[in-house]
Amino acid sequence: MELVVGVDAGGTASTAVVATTGGRIVGRGRSGPGNPLTAGAGNAAASDAAAVREALGEHSPARVGAATLGIAGPATAAVFAPALAALGVTGPVTVVGDVVTAFAAGSPAESGAVLIAGTGAIAAAVRADSVVRTADGWGWLLGDEGSGRWIGLQAVRVAIRNWSSPLAVRIATRAGVGTADEMVYWAQALPWEEIGALVPLVCAAARAGDPHATAIVEQAVTHLVRTLDELGAPGPVVLGGGLLAGDTPVRDGVLATLRSRGDHPRTSTDPAAGAAWLAARPRSPLPSAALHEALLGVRH
Repeated sequence: MELVVGVDAGGTASTAVVATTGGRIVGRGRSGPGNPLTAGAGNAAASDAAAVREALGEHSPARVGAATLGIAGPATAAVFAPALAALGVTGPVTVVGDVVTAFAAGSPAESGAVLIAGTGAIAAAVRADSVVRTADGWGWLLGDEGSGRWIGLQAVRVAIRNWSSPLAVRIATRAGVGTADEMVYWAQALPWEEIGALVPLVCAAARAGDPHATAIVEQAVTHLVRTLDELGAPGPVVLGGGLLAGDTPVRDGVLATLRSRGDHPRTSTDPAAGAAWLAARPRSPLPSAALHEALLGVRH
């Protein structure tokens, strides 16, 4: 049976799925950063190809009829097709936005909305495999409200203003500082990885009932739901990104808010498989929803 490839080209790692057009995943691969915005076009293409090579295993690349890659930011198939062709994958290569594959990983619907919160935060209306409208996604300086980076920054701000609080003690210990002044100097250097590493600490503290951490999480939930509401897109809602697809109090809060309004959001847990579904859909003997259920394990 013909094979297809799906790739989720992330800023820290790329994941690939090889599947049959009948809906069976036959291989998975992982490699380094595959996003050209962070890794550069050449390095990104090489990383994505390495993930595909691992996912292929002993399957012949000549059996691959099509590949779909989910990429953040501007990119074209011309950047990635040569690296895949060097592996022997000569079928058509399609590049779509990573929000499209995130939506596809949660729903087989033709249109709907996806809310993503990881390092950044964005909501997007998706129709016919394209992004037609977005809300937020403007980066940490101008937006990304409710994102991981936003939570990390809020935690540092709260720690400075409430220096004797238990949360401040935890944050100061994690940052390796002993005074509020040292925390200010530490933060001014914008150590983004360390700021991002505060998110699990805040989430754990919120689950333990810390009032400052709980307030930060509640604010994040409010911002994320507001971003989704600004989008105003009809159809199913898919939640994606580490904060909303993982087991976090932020996800709990967003789910509770949406369900209280009668919404039943789905979760994007495997964007690479979502990309594989997009590639397989025109070639599959299965109906679209049945193929989606086979690849993603989501009942419809």
